[in-house]
Amino acid sequence: MFERVEVFYRPASVREAVRLLAGGKGRARIVAGGTDLVVDGDPTARALIDITHSGLAYIRKQGGGCAIGAATTMAELEESRTILALGGGILARAAATCGSIQIRGVATVGGNLANGSPAADLVTPLLVLDAVVVVADAKGRRKLPIAEYLAARGTKGLRQSLLVEVTAPRPLGRRCGWSFQKLGRTALDISVVNVAAGLQVDGAGRIQWARVALGAVAPTAIRAGATEENLQGRTLDAEAIAQAAEGVMREVSPISDVRASAAYRREMCRVLTRRALEECAAQAGCAL
Repeated sequence: MFERVEVFYRPASVREAVRLLAGGKGRARIVAGGTDLVVDGDPTARALIDITHSGLAYIRKQGGGCAIGAATTMAELEESRTILALGGGILARAAATCGSIQIRGVATVGGNLANGSPAADLVTPLLVLDAVVVVADAKGRRKLPIAEYLAARGTKGLRQSLLVEVTAPRPLGRRCGWSFQKLGRTALDISVVNVAAGLQVDGAGRIQWARVALGAVAPTAIRAGATEENLQGRTLDAEAIAQAAEGVMREVSPISDVRASAAYRREMCRVLTRRALEECAAQAGCAL
């Protein structure tokens, strides 16, 4: 699988990991859980850099939100009280769907994002949480909104960068609701479609803000901007939810592959968005 790998590194710091990555001249690969890297079996890899000893496995409270190190595992997210308290536990729920218990024990937050799969289960919850990623390179550290990171992940500007942290701010306001919905061929399989949603209503049941993100239906996971805009200011009722669910079908561009046809994915966007918004409504105290 890695017959051409010539050297294995285990840096003790982010600075050392970044230096090794830059010195790899495009042929060094980052290893943490390795669940994606092993499957890919990249024949161009000549050096592997194991970051599990670089101080990147942590979950910290940060101004009401949280900071998550890139080497944090899915199992640690799933069990963390801090993550369970963030956005109704939406991120913990997503982590709990990422494969078997054995996979969740080694698969990491950073790997789930950096691999760039449009079906990555953590990405849609992080999009609705307005998360920001921190990347490090030879010039230092910088922050990027997660959508910007996903769009630029494979470009020259980020190719020699290491994803070191994900931060999620504290969701503002009362009467909020959150949901993560996933459809896979089996309980352990990757998403055919996944949807995350969050919203807030006022005392009269009017939507103050809404966020809807969809995975496995475009080149990267996306926010349904038009649907979010159409929901804002409306009364959260069955009609608003039905129209939003229909609306997301016009915002996605799925493909057909071995897991599902494009038409099926588009229809499942409608179904899962409806379910997600209904769950949000129930959490926010709105009777439908």
